[in-house]
Amino acid sequence: MDPAATVDAEPTYFDHNATTPMDPRVRSAMLPWLDVHHGNPSSAHTCGRRAHQAMDDARSQVAGLIGADAGDVVFTATGSEANSMVIHAVAEAHDYRGHIVYGSIEHPSVRVASERLARGGIETTELRPGAEGLISPDAVANALRDDTLLVCVMQANNELGTIQPVAEISALCRKRGIPVLCDAVQAVGKIPVDVADLGVTYLTLGGHKFHGPLGAAALWVAPGAPLSPIVYGAAQEHGLRAGTENVPALVGLGECADLARRELDDRHRHLLSLRTRFEDGLAALGDTVVHCADSPRLPHTTHVAFLGVSGHDLMLWLDGQGVAVSTGSACHSGQPQPSRVLLHMGTSEAEARASLRVSFGVPNTPEEVDAFLNALAAGLPELRAGSLQHA
Repeated sequence: MDPAATVDAEPTYFDHNATTPMDPRVRSAMLPWLDVHHGNPSSAHTCGRRAHQAMDDARSQVAGLIGADAGDVVFTATGSEANSMVIHAVAEAHDYRGHIVYGSIEHPSVRVASERLARGGIETTELRPGAEGLISPDAVANALRDDTLLVCVMQANNELGTIQPVAEISALCRKRGIPVLCDAVQAVGKIPVDVADLGVTYLTLGGHKFHGPLGAAALWVAPGAPLSPIVYGAAQEHGLRAGTENVPALVGLGECADLARRELDDRHRHLLSLRTRFEDGLAALGDTVVHCADSPRLPHTTHVAFLGVSGHDLMLWLDGQGVAVSTGSACHSGQPQPSRVLLHMGTSEAEARASLRVSFGVPNTPEEVDAFLNALAAGLPELRAGSLQHA
């Protein structure tokens, strides 16, 4: 790739775990609600009723993607908001006394919320993954206590793409009457997700992770499970989230959910073919390690160490070549620190610092993968020799 040729071009985007470009069909569904249609969904007149109906339709579309009833879906702005909402609601329901279990590979919205409660009366247990990038059900079972209020286990890790044994963990928690929060933000829209099959109590998702709009997410709540608001005021979202709803974004969330439901098998095949093509091509580069290659993973995610080079420097150099990748979670990728997920797996700091996350998306093509591999083949020897600087 010639840097001069990509100055004015949109980068080749391989960072879909951070966010995804909006599907044009989602944009088309949203446009009338940004222009022609208007009205507060809480208003009783025609415009308000029309907006309310659009939200009901979107709720049904989201529910259809995860095998749920529409009445059990609560709209939020982000998955982080939804995760925090659950954790604080469970703690509040027990007067902020008790015990929470979560994995060290959880999204910061789960870890930090739990850590914050630990400053008060809540006790926490953080479980580390094994070398395969998975939280062991046995480790969860051993961590449970009589006063355990909640277990948090993500369906797929946002850095490694490893798919966690959620159903098995949920089954052992259910026997003891302990609710389970499943952050499924990275999984929904990429692999089949069914709340009944998973057996969880709460499940969160976010539209911008599967070609929907930013600022639109959802929380599924099992009937009877405790939930209280973190935004107070009016009665929107069953009294759980006060404030006028973002109708255009929620319409977009519903549309991307419906598209994902109908196209999931085709998307899975396409994404897996891109990941396989990329990982097969890594062999020719030498000194690379694909993390958790033998673990169940999302079809579009590769976390790979390019030994002998700084992953941060390689990311910046690739950016100068018109290729967007990440060193890890988008929440921390601006900081050149080794991935805590890799370190908690037992990966050496040197290998962790040499790592990149590559996450493909529906718009990507085999030709883009090949061009990426060619760019790596051209730049890695010089980067390893220290004779090539990032732009």
